[in-house]
Parts: sequence; C-alpha cells; structure tokens
Amino acid sequence: MDTYENIIQNLGNKADFYLNHVCEKITKDELQTPSKTCFEKVFENSNRNPQVLRSLAQLYNHGNLGGTGYLSILPVDQGVEHSAAFSFYKNPDYFDPENIIKLAIEAGCNGVASTFGVLGLNARKYAHKIPFIVKINHNELLTYPNKYDQTLFGKVKNAWDMGAVAVGATIYFGSKESNRQLKEIAEAFEEAHNLGMATILWCYLRNDAFKTEKEDFHASADLTGQANHLGVTIQADIIKQKLPTNNFGFKNIGFGKYDDALYGTLTTDHPIDLCRLQVANCYMGKIGLINSGGGSKGASDLVEAITTAVINKRAGGSGLIMGRKAFQKPFGEGVKLLQFVQRVYMDDKIDIA
Repeated sequence: MDTYENIIQNLGNKADFYLNHVCEKITKDELQTPSKTCFEKVFENSNRNPQVLRSLAQLYNHGNLGGTGYLSILPVDQGVEHSAAFSFYKNPDYFDPENIIKLAIEAGCNGVASTFGVLGLNARKYAHKIPFIVKINHNELLTYPNKYDQTLFGKVKNAWDMGAVAVGATIYFGSKESNRQLKEIAEAFEEAHNLGMATILWCYLRNDAFKTEKEDFHASADLTGQANHLGVTIQADIIKQKLPTNNFGFKNIGFGKYDDALYGTLTTDHPIDLCRLQVANCYMGKIGLINSGGGSKGASDLVEAITTAVINKRAGGSGLIMGRKAFQKPFGEGVKLLQFVQRVYMDDKIDIA
C-alpha cells in the first residue's frame, strides 16, 4: 500500500471531505504557497540580512522535508509549560534532554525546539547536526494560582552562543500581560535578526472572556487569525498556531471589529477554509504557518496527526510542529508517527485546495 492509499485508509469516511475540498473564498492563486525557493522569494527583498537567510535555509533544507518548503519540527518545552512529571511520566526517558534531540534526528525533523536548559546541555554535541530553535520564554506551571503570562528565561545572545539557528517565543494575545509580552518579543526578535537568527512565534490566545457558556473560542479562526496578523507584524519569520476548531469568535464574545459579511466573504465552516483564513493572516502565506499537533490521546493519535497535516497542507500552511503525540510514546513509535506525517507533505497527490 502506498502512502496516499494509507492516508485515505486512515481518514476513513472523511477522506473525500478532506482530500477533494476546493477553497472558493480565498483561492490558491492568491497565496504564496510552499516550494523549494519560497522563503527566498519572500525574504530576498526584505530587511532580513544574509545571515537570517542562511539560518532559514538551514531550517528549511534539513531533514526528510529538506528542500520541499515544508517544516516538521519537534517541540518539547512541556517540562516547563505543563510540568515535567506530567509530561514525561508516560516515557521517563525524556527526562534526559539528549533523548529529545535524538528523537528529532532519528525522525528526520527539520529542527528541534526546546528550552535553554535542554539545548544548552547538548549544544556542543548536536548544534551542528540538527537546527536548534531555542524557546526563550515560558509560562511555568508552579506559580499558584496559575497566570496567563510568559516570562523570559534567558537572553537571545545565549541562544546564538549555543549555535541556534532560530529563537521561538510565545505571546498570550488577549491576556492582561500581552502588551508587555508584545514589546519584549518584538525587541527580542529584532536582536535575533541582527545576530542572524530566524524567529518563530507561538501566537496563542488567553482570556477567560474568549470562552462563553456555550463554546470556547480560543481556537476560533477569526481570533487566531488576528493573533497571526499581530505575529507577522513584529516580523516573525514563521508562525505557530493551533488548528482552528470553530469561527465567529469576535461575534460571539461581542468584541473587536466584525460584521456578518466578513465571515461570509472570507471563509466557510470547512476546516480547510478555516485554516486558510489563518494562512491569509500570515501575509497570504508569505510567512509560513505551522500548526501544532495537539496533545496525545493514544490510539487516535495517528489519525489526528494525519488529519491535521492534510488540513494544514491543503490550506496552504507550511507544516506541523508536533511534540506530545511523538515523545509520549516509545521512541520507535514516536519516530514512525513523525515520519508518516512528513510523508503527507512529500506526497504530490495531496495538493493545495
């Protein structure tokens, strides 16, 4: 059975729904779509210096997806964000940070994203073997009560010194602290670019008002799309975002600028169209959108991962950043899952909708 047939089998009765959908609101020809030279076309006339282009080239040209325009990144910062014991109890080997890097290398990922501690401890051994992406801020989970804040854990120069090609950061848009985070990360990204590193922004939403009595809009297409637009405004080179699960966030929380025509003009309720709106907010795909893989649920992980990859690719996205579905499994199973998802992006039969 070839890859495409295997993907159809895993999608089951949803295969036609996902694989044959056509986006008619924001069409394919309006986008900058991923290709071997896409980042060069986007940034060749930008203010990014040659060192940044070299760093992006290292990231885009590494691993199994090297030279395709797509990215497969292993992110493991959950030891800080979700607590280490909870994150690693299913596979205690990952308390040892070297195993995180080994997983990314064995799976053929474009890069590995983790903390100063994880990557710094192994920098001399691995920084030249796989692109490092240092996550420079976190919301640690030990403070009680928990808060919606991201705190800098180190300096951009520290990431450069350890040989990283990129820095990553999170902004909790909508939170009380978002304005400070926005200023901090804009300044950090400027420094990273000056040093020749690429920048990746986790554009997440955090506000209790985004969850109504009937529905949670933290992953709505319109709210996450606007978060993406703020992210590209501070010159993120790549945007990380959760896959949209619904829409009409502005309308339902009664906030911001919206009207009914906005929704009808730009999107439908199809998951690929909702993700297409996220891509459009990344300067029509000129800044790559990578969607997160989400938590591990066990037996359904492969189907969920394949579905997310198909939606992202057909929407015009640039790949996946998938952690828990891989590292919360035995090493070999994690490798196989990541590589199967990569094959979605390598399969020419799965085109942009």
